[in-house]
Amino acid sequence: EVVDKSLLEAMVNKVLGLEEDKYIESTWNAMLPDLEAAQEVLGNEKATQAEVDEACDALTRAYLNLRLKPNKDLLSGLINKANGLNSASYTAKTWAVVENEVMKAQAVLENPEASEAEVNAAHAALTKALEGLVAKPGDTTAIKTGDNSLIGTSIALMSLSLARILYFKKEKVLK
Repeated sequence: EVVDKSLLEAMVNKVLGLEEDKYIESTWNAMLPDLEAAQEVLGNEKATQAEVDEACDALTRAYLNLRLKPNKDLLSGLINKANGLNSASYTAKTWAVVENEVMKAQAVLENPEASEAEVNAAHAALTKALEGLVAKPGDTTAIKTGDNSLIGTSIALMSLSLARILYFKKEKVLK
């Protein structure tokens, strides 16, 4: 009986071409026994078609269960933004919500097994908490943004001065 190992060989090569550090560790480790079993079946000259098919199915299932590590950069940036805010500027109730969501988001950030859905949910919850912040009443402290609203006034005064200089020069020339 001729045993076709081409699908199994292709699947083994596909898995061997993956980069381990891009996947959540638990899903990668769960796939390894199936990969080893598939390699053993490939190397076994006496393997039956049923054994080859079973090894291929098991490795395919393990491959499909691999989960990529989610990108946590946006969540990390949002946590840093929240930690950079001054709690004294906001009501205690709304600040407590932000603190709670920062703690939850930090836990997701530090969890190497966190899924993309968990990262996205933590980001959304922290964003909502930040949007819900309420400034304390009576706090009219100007935010120092480096923006100077007197720039327009300065330009207007310079324009008037320039117009006046030109006017007097023109008058002098005419005399």
